[in-house]
Amino acid sequence: MSFDSICYLMTYLVMASATLLLDEKQVFADGAIVQMRLWQVPLSVRGSRHFLKYSLFYGRPGVRLLAYDNEAGKGDHVHRGDVEIKYHFVSVEKLIADFIGEVQAMRRS
Repeated sequence: MSFDSICYLMTYLVMASATLLLDEKQVFADGAIVQMRLWQVPLSVRGSRHFLKYSLFYGRPGVRLLAYDNEAGKGDHVHRGDVEIKYHFVSVEKLIADFIGEVQAMRRS
């Protein structure tokens, strides 16, 4: 079995036993979408130091404008358009506050 196959299998097994903590979606009148998903996982996602898996998205159908996530191997990071930078995870509250703050700033501009 290849390394990629093993990583995929491990991610599948972890997510199969994950507990969904948050699943919120809002569609604005202009078509923009905010979606926030957060799971508690039994093992930390490779590259993260906490027991959460998350995906916070702002964009339009087929277009990611902003996203916070912790993909296996990359750890906690932010996508701003096509630019990806590391994110220093402190707490769920700060994660959501940072994300919502950026969304609000983008919607005002």
